[in-house]
Amino acid sequence: MSSMLERELLFVTGKGGVGKTTLAAALGLLAAERGLRTIVVELGDQGRLPALFGLPPEEPGMETLLFDRLWSISIDPDQALLEWLQQLGGRVSGRVLASSGTFQYFAAAAPGAKELVSMVKIWELTQGERWQRRAGGYDLVVIDAPSTGHALGLLHSPRTFGAIARVGPIAGQAQRVRELLEDPARSAFLGVALATDMAVTETLELQDGLLQGLGRTLDRVLLNCLLPSRFTAAELERIARLDGSEIGRSAAAAARAAHDRARFQHNQLARLRRRRFEVLGVPFLFGAELDLPAVQRIAAHLRRRL
Repeated sequence: MSSMLERELLFVTGKGGVGKTTLAAALGLLAAERGLRTIVVELGDQGRLPALFGLPPEEPGMETLLFDRLWSISIDPDQALLEWLQQLGGRVSGRVLASSGTFQYFAAAAPGAKELVSMVKIWELTQGERWQRRAGGYDLVVIDAPSTGHALGLLHSPRTFGAIARVGPIAGQAQRVRELLEDPARSAFLGVALATDMAVTETLELQDGLLQGLGRTLDRVLLNCLLPSRFTAAELERIARLDGSEIGRSAAAAARAAHDRARFQHNQLARLRRRRFEVLGVPFLFGAELDLPAVQRIAAHLRRRL
């Protein structure tokens, strides 16, 4: 994992609802603690990261300081498109082209266009020389990516759009993004899953999609919300024999349920390891809400295992 944090780009994805945003924030915090100037990227109008750090939401496109050496940004494709066009053709001509009905129709209709624009902005964040000269570059860009299907569409967009625009500045930019994504020395892919059948199956599908589209594989899988194995089978038997009261029966049933749940999760972990994934378990956090202390606890867990 330490080598993953030393690359330019860390792409975090998986099934929806598995905790990608929280883990992306924890990875960003860990990188920042190690002295890396880091930004965590959300796509669309998510804007959930500032709230995790107890901060008010920011406008899309704003690079927001969350913590020492840690920023966040929510990328709006339309705003990113304007920035890109201004960089290609100058401020005035960029605005004129962006407001053109013909160009807007093309951007909406061309396969992978909006996804490519988002990827170009992500690529720009990795550069030491930014489009806006006063903006600083970042040592690490962590992508809190959408769920698996949309994430693969995002990753495949440079190749998809490159098949349409084969020459010119757009083709050149698509190629630069592809080079970043296809180079294991510059980028890493991290799958996040819960220990459920559907989430693990989607992780396997993510692996296949990465291999087919980029010739890459997942560098690591984070298996989130793992429960501890608290009881052995012998201990469960002893608990069941403690007494026959209602409280005793309830305690025995709760212990059995916890044991069965942990065993099921272990079976899902075994599915991943049979496919030769490098898996890191993240424990379930018992608490009312996810906030900065929770993110810091996860970062501390990751720190001890890296």
